[in-house]
Amino acid sequence: MESTKLRRRALAVGTATVAVGALAIAGLTGVASADPAATSAPPVSADSLSPGMLDALERDLGLDADAARSRIANEYRAAAVAAGLEKSLGASFAGARVSGAKAALTVATTDASEAARITDAGARAEVVGNSLDRLEGVKKTLDKAALNKAPKNVPVWYVDVASNKVVVNAASTAAGQAFLKAAGVDSSLVTVAESAEQPRALADIRGGDAYYMNGSGRCSVGFSVTRGTQGGFATAGHCGRVGTTTNGVNQQAQGTFQGSTFPGRDIAWVATNANWTPRPLVNGYGRGDVTVAGSTASVVGASVCRSGSTTGWHCGTIQQLNTSVTYPEGTISGVTRTSVCAEPGDSGGSYISGSQAQGVTSGGSGNCSSGGTTYFQPINPLLQAYGLTLVTSGGGTPTDPPTTPPTDSPGGTWAAGTAYAAGATVTYGGATYRCLQAHTAQPGWNPADAPALWQRV
Repeated sequence: MESTKLRRRALAVGTATVAVGALAIAGLTGVASADPAATSAPPVSADSLSPGMLDALERDLGLDADAARSRIANEYRAAAVAAGLEKSLGASFAGARVSGAKAALTVATTDASEAARITDAGARAEVVGNSLDRLEGVKKTLDKAALNKAPKNVPVWYVDVASNKVVVNAASTAAGQAFLKAAGVDSSLVTVAESAEQPRALADIRGGDAYYMNGSGRCSVGFSVTRGTQGGFATAGHCGRVGTTTNGVNQQAQGTFQGSTFPGRDIAWVATNANWTPRPLVNGYGRGDVTVAGSTASVVGASVCRSGSTTGWHCGTIQQLNTSVTYPEGTISGVTRTSVCAEPGDSGGSYISGSQAQGVTSGGSGNCSSGGTTYFQPINPLLQAYGLTLVTSGGGTPTDPPTTPPTDSPGGTWAAGTAYAAGATVTYGGATYRCLQAHTAQPGWNPADAPALWQRV
């Protein structure tokens, strides 16, 4: 059964307009937001991209310095245009992607009459049969089925905007078809692709620096954050639970996990002691530190680089957004699939496009010798879940989030900030739910919207 939600797009059908700032020929400039409420990329000079990032893009994507700067400028512009078109197209929006050396933007719609609007905004229009909402509804149904029973030999599924289908990667066609049948989804909207992927959480244990958990195990710092006056960093949930202590790259006492969710999501944050000062930097591993200027999310096809304490800097492209992946520990939803390699110990490390933070390393398959596929948890939902502020350049102190996040509850006993054990029951919105995974509740992870954590009874 498909579940279709128009979400934010339905609020702006026919009302939003696309406004894109000019891109200076001499270098990168800022991009005006397509929506006043959206996050816009701050002005970026041609010299702001670190030599380390340019070197990595040349090594992994075959781009020289000029081509790398040009591509990143086009990707910034594409992100702004895509965000504006998503709102203005409303229910007919069917996804966006960039392709080619110049990162040309394609925006899909189910309504042929909207093609001119897309073209006028500077993108290539593509008319398809399925809206993004429809395909995401199918994926949500698959997510719910996986919660009830983890699919055997089906490691990954996602919405593929290029093919306008949901793609299920499975060890065999039969395994993929069995998953579709169990979920009860319309198979005409799904492509089953055979895959040898065996993803796992990369928990062998500045962004990208190593840290150590409870004296054993190593992961990598994602991005510096603050919550009120408290400093810390974002990382992966599978690296530690609430209360896990950490030592830093220098093996000195560092901090404690304050929030952690895994599986379901793979997000966490660590509050650090006064000896550690959060900086808007990602370790370039011998190529110069990369400055974090913001967190504008990139689109499918955009270049992205990862920093981790095992393999350092590696780059690739974003393949799909909003992917679900099953590790041995359970299914993770909402991750971004990439062609960037990673290895154990890189978990939690930084994914960044240009100067824009993208997410924290979750897991993957393969390695950095033969290549692989990895997944990252997007940074913006992580920040929102824990009421955090990303530490960025630009001078001044970032705006602090509320000291106490809202409970996000329409009545009942469930409340954000409460630690729940597996088997615990709560009421929410007039219904009763049973806890499936021990966790500390976070804003936005209420029982009705977090099927990986709660089951209605």
